[in-house]
Amino acid sequence: MSPVELQRGQEVARTIRRLAHEIVESNGGAENLVLVGLLTRGAPLAGRLASAIEAFEGECPPVGRLDVGLYRDDVAHRDPPPPVRPSDIPLGVDGATVVLVDDVLFTGRTIRAAMDAIMDFGRPARVRLAVMVDRGHRELPIRPDYVGRNIPTAPSQTVEVRLAETDGEDAIYLMEGADSHGEH
Repeated sequence: MSPVELQRGQEVARTIRRLAHEIVESNGGAENLVLVGLLTRGAPLAGRLASAIEAFEGECPPVGRLDVGLYRDDVAHRDPPPPVRPSDIPLGVDGATVVLVDDVLFTGRTIRAAMDAIMDFGRPARVRLAVMVDRGHRELPIRPDYVGRNIPTAPSQTVEVRLAETDGEDAIYLMEGADSHGEH
Protein backbone atom coordinates (compact mmCIF):
# COMPACT_ATOMS: atom_id res chain seq x y z
CA MET A 1 0.00 0.00 0.00
CA SER A 2 1.23 3.49 -0.81
CA PRO A 3 2.08 5.93 1.97
CA VAL A 4 -0.74 8.31 2.90
CA GLU A 5 0.44 11.91 3.11
CA LEU A 6 -0.88 13.57 6.29
CA GLN A 7 1.05 16.86 6.27
CA ARG A 8 3.44 18.61 3.92
CA GLY A 9 5.61 21.75 3.64
CA GLN A 10 3.85 24.76 5.16
CA GLU A 11 1.57 22.57 7.30
CA VAL A 12 4.67 21.10 8.97
CA ALA A 13 6.11 24.62 9.44
CA ARG A 14 2.85 25.84 11.03
CA THR A 15 2.83 22.87 13.40
CA ILE A 16 6.38 23.68 14.51
CA ARG A 17 5.49 27.36 15.09
CA ARG A 18 2.45 26.33 17.16
CA LEU A 19 4.56 23.97 19.26
CA ALA A 20 7.11 26.76 19.84
CA HIS A 21 4.36 29.09 21.08
CA GLU A 22 2.98 26.40 23.41
CA ILE A 23 6.43 25.72 24.86
CA VAL A 24 7.11 29.40 25.55
CA GLU A 25 3.64 30.02 26.96
CA SER A 26 3.83 27.12 29.42
CA ASN A 27 7.38 28.11 30.43
CA GLY A 28 6.48 31.79 30.94
CA GLY A 29 9.01 32.88 28.30
CA ALA A 30 12.22 31.57 26.79
CA GLU A 31 14.35 32.16 29.87
CA ASN A 32 15.94 29.08 31.47
CA LEU A 33 14.72 26.88 28.60
CA VAL A 34 16.90 24.24 26.89
CA LEU A 35 15.72 22.26 23.87
CA VAL A 36 17.27 18.82 23.39
CA GLY A 37 16.51 16.95 20.18
CA LEU A 38 16.77 13.18 20.05
CA LEU A 39 18.87 11.92 17.18
CA THR A 40 18.03 11.66 14.37
CA ARG A 41 14.96 13.76 13.50
CA GLY A 42 14.41 15.33 16.93
CA ALA A 43 17.65 17.31 16.57
CA PRO A 44 16.59 19.35 13.51
CA LEU A 45 13.12 19.76 15.03
CA ALA A 46 14.68 21.24 18.19
CA GLY A 47 16.69 23.64 16.02
CA ARG A 48 13.56 24.74 14.19
CA LEU A 49 11.67 25.21 17.45
CA ALA A 50 14.51 27.37 18.79
CA SER A 51 14.48 29.50 15.62
CA ALA A 52 10.72 29.95 15.89
CA ILE A 53 11.04 30.95 19.55
CA GLU A 54 13.76 33.45 18.68
CA ALA A 55 11.55 34.96 15.94
CA PHE A 56 8.79 35.91 18.37
CA GLU A 57 10.63 36.14 21.71
CA GLY A 58 13.88 37.74 20.56
CA GLU A 59 15.80 35.14 22.56
CA CYS A 60 17.05 31.82 21.22
CA PRO A 61 17.12 28.99 23.75
CA PRO A 62 20.17 26.73 23.74
CA VAL A 63 19.76 23.61 21.63
CA GLY A 64 21.37 20.23 22.13
CA ARG A 65 21.19 16.82 20.57
CA LEU A 66 21.03 13.52 22.38
CA ASP A 67 21.85 9.97 21.29
CA VAL A 68 19.95 7.49 23.45
CA GLY A 69 21.15 4.31 21.71
CA LEU A 70 23.16 3.00 24.64
CA TYR A 71 20.40 3.86 27.14
CA ARG A 72 17.71 1.80 25.42
CA ASP A 73 16.40 -1.24 27.28
CA ASP A 74 16.82 -3.40 24.16
CA VAL A 75 20.47 -2.51 23.42
CA ALA A 76 21.67 -6.02 24.36
CA HIS A 77 19.16 -7.58 21.96
CA ARG A 78 19.98 -5.44 18.92
CA ASP A 79 22.11 -7.00 16.23
CA PRO A 80 24.08 -5.14 15.13
CA PRO A 81 24.36 -2.88 18.16
CA PRO A 82 23.27 0.71 17.55
CA PRO A 83 25.97 3.09 16.33
CA VAL A 84 27.16 5.55 18.95
CA ARG A 85 26.63 9.11 17.78
CA PRO A 86 27.91 12.09 19.73
CA SER A 87 25.51 13.90 22.01
CA ASP A 88 25.92 17.64 22.37
CA ILE A 89 24.15 19.07 25.40
CA PRO A 90 24.46 22.80 26.23
CA LEU A 91 25.96 23.80 29.54
CA GLY A 92 23.42 24.93 32.05
CA VAL A 93 21.04 21.95 32.16
CA ASP A 94 21.09 22.13 35.97
CA GLY A 95 17.98 23.94 37.14
CA ALA A 96 16.71 24.51 33.59
CA THR A 97 13.50 23.42 31.94
CA VAL A 98 14.66 20.82 29.43
CA VAL A 99 12.30 20.08 26.57
CA LEU A 100 13.07 16.75 24.93
CA VAL A 101 12.11 16.91 21.25
CA ASP A 102 11.35 13.89 19.05
CA ASP A 103 9.54 13.20 15.82
CA VAL A 104 7.24 10.27 16.70
CA LEU A 105 6.11 9.03 20.10
CA PHE A 106 5.11 5.37 20.07
CA THR A 107 5.87 2.96 22.94
CA GLY A 108 7.61 5.49 25.20
CA ARG A 109 10.80 3.44 25.47
CA THR A 110 12.98 5.93 23.56
CA ILE A 111 11.77 8.75 25.80
CA ARG A 112 12.48 6.70 28.93
CA ALA A 113 16.01 6.21 27.61
CA ALA A 114 16.29 9.95 26.90
CA MET A 115 15.30 10.82 30.46
CA ASP A 116 17.98 8.47 31.79
CA ALA A 117 20.54 9.97 29.41
CA ILE A 118 19.75 13.62 30.17
CA MET A 119 20.33 13.00 33.90
CA ASP A 120 23.95 12.17 33.06
CA PHE A 121 24.33 15.81 31.97
CA GLY A 122 22.89 17.43 35.10
CA ARG A 123 19.74 17.88 37.13
CA PRO A 124 17.08 19.87 35.28
CA ALA A 125 14.36 21.63 37.27
CA ARG A 126 11.84 19.89 35.00
CA VAL A 127 11.78 17.80 31.86
CA ARG A 128 9.06 18.26 29.25
CA LEU A 129 8.37 16.38 26.03
CA ALA A 130 7.51 17.82 22.60
CA VAL A 131 6.71 15.51 19.68
CA MET A 132 5.54 16.13 16.14
CA VAL A 133 3.34 13.02 16.20
CA ASP A 134 1.83 10.93 18.99
CA ARG A 135 0.67 7.66 17.44
CA GLY A 136 -0.42 5.89 20.63
CA HIS A 137 0.38 2.30 21.66
CA ARG A 138 2.31 3.25 24.79
CA GLU A 139 4.09 0.52 26.75
CA LEU A 140 5.30 2.90 29.47
CA PRO A 141 3.50 5.72 31.32
CA ILE A 142 4.98 8.47 29.14
CA ARG A 143 2.84 11.41 27.98
CA PRO A 144 3.93 14.31 25.77
CA ASP A 145 3.44 17.88 27.00
CA TYR A 146 3.36 19.33 23.48
CA VAL A 147 1.97 17.43 20.49
CA GLY A 148 2.00 18.54 16.88
CA ARG A 149 -0.55 15.97 15.83
CA ASN A 150 -2.26 12.93 17.35
CA ILE A 151 -2.51 10.16 14.76
CA PRO A 152 -4.23 7.00 16.00
CA THR A 153 -2.64 4.00 14.30
CA ALA A 154 -3.08 0.27 14.07
CA PRO A 155 -0.14 -1.79 15.36
CA SER A 156 0.70 -2.72 11.76
CA GLN A 157 1.01 0.93 10.73
CA THR A 158 3.85 3.36 11.26
CA VAL A 159 4.18 7.12 11.01
CA GLU A 160 7.14 8.60 9.20
CA VAL A 161 8.15 12.21 9.76
CA ARG A 162 10.42 13.45 6.99
CA LEU A 163 12.44 16.63 7.37
CA ALA A 164 14.34 18.64 4.79
CA GLU A 165 17.54 18.37 6.85
CA THR A 166 17.53 14.57 6.88
CA ASP A 167 15.19 13.48 4.08
CA GLY A 168 15.03 16.34 1.58
CA GLU A 169 11.37 17.17 2.28
CA ASP A 170 9.03 18.22 5.08
CA ALA A 171 6.15 15.77 5.32
CA ILE A 172 4.36 13.30 7.56
CA TYR A 173 3.23 9.95 6.14
CA LEU A 174 1.15 7.06 7.42
CA MET A 175 2.69 3.77 6.28
CA GLU A 176 1.31 0.24 6.23
CA GLY A 177 3.68 -2.33 7.73
CA ALA A 178 6.83 -0.35 6.94
CA ASP A 179 9.66 0.32 9.36
CA SER A 180 9.29 3.90 10.55
CA HIS A 181 11.92 6.51 11.31
CA GLY A 182 10.05 7.09 14.54
CA GLU A 183 10.26 5.35 17.87
CA HIS A 184 10.21 1.54 17.90
